[in-house]
Amino acid sequence: MTASRAPADPTVREFEATVERVDDREVVLDETYFYPASGGQPADRGTLGGVLLADVRDRDGEVVHVLADPPGFAVGDAVGGVVDDEFRTYCTRAHTASHVLYGAARRITDELGYAGFDVSPEKVRVDLTTAEPLDDADLVELERLSNRAVWESRPVSWETLPEAEARALDGIAFNDKTEEGAMSGHEDVRVVTVEGWDVAACGGTHVANTAEIGPIAALDRSNPGEGVTRVEFAVGPTAIDRTADVHTAALEAAATLDTNVDGLADSVDRLVEEADRLEAELRDTRVTLLRSRLAALPTVHVDGTTWAVGTVADAEPNDLREPATAVVSDDEEGSDALAAIGTGPAPFVVVAAAPDAGVDAGEVVDAVTDAFGGGGGGGPTFAQGGGLDADPAAVVAWFRER
Repeated sequence: MTASRAPADPTVREFEATVERVDDREVVLDETYFYPASGGQPADRGTLGGVLLADVRDRDGEVVHVLADPPGFAVGDAVGGVVDDEFRTYCTRAHTASHVLYGAARRITDELGYAGFDVSPEKVRVDLTTAEPLDDADLVELERLSNRAVWESRPVSWETLPEAEARALDGIAFNDKTEEGAMSGHEDVRVVTVEGWDVAACGGTHVANTAEIGPIAALDRSNPGEGVTRVEFAVGPTAIDRTADVHTAALEAAATLDTNVDGLADSVDRLVEEADRLEAELRDTRVTLLRSRLAALPTVHVDGTTWAVGTVADAEPNDLREPATAVVSDDEEGSDALAAIGTGPAPFVVVAAAPDAGVDAGEVVDAVTDAFGGGGGGGPTFAQGGGLDADPAAVVAWFRER
């Protein structure tokens, strides 16, 4: 079995090896520095014998190189491998960045666990198990602490230890499922340590010092499962662009609010308070307007009950609950019950009744939907129904003629 030498010597970009087996476009070498996809780190890119690699896989402990085209070499030939420097460098920095972020998470939350990670060309994902979901403030603090660890130029090292000794290390992050590459054998485990910051079982490639990672920019957080917080972040050029975009947006927002970035939070708070105040005023004004419109509906006497019945445009059923209840509760309005029929593209009916009117609004809505289709429900003092298959005027006539 031929294991990849990339984790042990992550700076190697060119090597020569002997071909041990060729099966169509699949090639096995006597040794390789290509990294096969494992534990969330993608497979290396590059060329083997001048042929572009399509994939690098770990199959039963053996590294299989999948070529984009049939090879021009045979078993026993010496071939040159060239690892794509840009992509390997990115993946290596991103992988170490995930360890740095996990170390940052150790410092802001208790009962932390590791549930895996994934590197893509645009971003890195780390899944954490936490007692409580992380919030936006936590996300910002993760970014701050991670970049602080990068700035501190902490050494990064790796070694292979007996499994029992590795598991006994204080605070080690150990996930048998996602870190299969850390298991170099049945009894040994590869351990990666960021000095004074993080220790984890890991089979990936890493930088020798956190300063090599470069800037880290937090992108988003989510909760994909029970007790799991997913953190997404960018590394390197993508992080630089992200930070620039955020800064640009902050400057533009500050200019719009006639302040500076330092005063942006206070200005936004004041703007939100003003928006809330105006929204409340608008809501009260709308209720007053709808109440006036409902109170002006024509009345009709049915079985000793005075009903206000008519159509209402530009309103939704829920908009009418408060004003309709107010109309039938005000003795000066003169109506014991009210039926408003919406005239929009989806006709509806709203029924409100005073507590002592002797009318059950829910039963009336049931009768309306029995006659005109649709469905609805409610209690004795307020009910609504929708999906009526009738012209609103026909529903009004039904109320007046029953």
